[in-house]
Amino acid sequence: MLHGMPGSRLGPFPKPSLLYQLGVRLIAYDRPGYGESDRHPGRNVADAAQDVARIADALGIERFAVLGRSGGGPHALACAALLPGRVTRVAVLVGLAESTGPSESWTEPMNGFNRRAYRAAESGAGAVKAKLETERYRSDPALIVQELYEELTESDRRVVDDAGIRSELIRSYTEGIRLSADGWVDDMLAFVIPWGFRQTDVTAPTLIWHGADDRFSPVGHARALAENIPDCRVLIQPGRGHFSAFKVMPDVISMLTDDHRGWNSISPSMRRWALA
Repeated sequence: MLHGMPGSRLGPFPKPSLLYQLGVRLIAYDRPGYGESDRHPGRNVADAAQDVARIADALGIERFAVLGRSGGGPHALACAALLPGRVTRVAVLVGLAESTGPSESWTEPMNGFNRRAYRAAESGAGAVKAKLETERYRSDPALIVQELYEELTESDRRVVDDAGIRSELIRSYTEGIRLSADGWVDDMLAFVIPWGFRQTDVTAPTLIWHGADDRFSPVGHARALAENIPDCRVLIQPGRGHFSAFKVMPDVISMLTDDHRGWNSISPSMRRWALA
């Protein structure tokens, strides 16, 4: 599992009892610069594949599925592209597409917070830190949720109003930027430069889920990803936003397990969503 941005190995994730029922061993780690992981200055998205391979080697795992949420989505695709013999399937929830043109087209129609931050990233780390006001958030990570709340769609507000999810978000953000905000900044920088791999090399079966009302990573990013990934299915859910990804995560994890063949395990409620 590749966490969002900012975020950490702490989730949010489905309940352990549910993962047990699914027969899933869910492994998460802090990307460089987050939580307990040392910073990797100048990293690009592709570097995540080597990190994941080393973790899998250390745990004695030869083949595995990969799931990335939000800022973790591009990193999950990097694993699938660069570890083709090991990644069995990949899923991206509310992920970003690679920027291939002017920033204005890539950041529209993002919310104001993300649009300002990504455009600052084109000017380097100092500009991102200033725009994100990272030190202020480090002193009180709950401010991230509090201030983003004003820009949330109604569907996202319903998710974040859940006390359990809100608590898990704050816990994950707190751990992610506990020592520094370098991971957050480096993610931003990595997304506005070439990712370091070809999306056409993602040959594993790929599922992309997106909420139609997402304003953090707009739905056009999902469609752009699908144009370049050979074996890809896209599910767009109307009336849902960015944080609705937490609600569909159990279904998606179930679809990633090795004992399913094809995408026949898509639940009836998911089949009625629009396909793009």
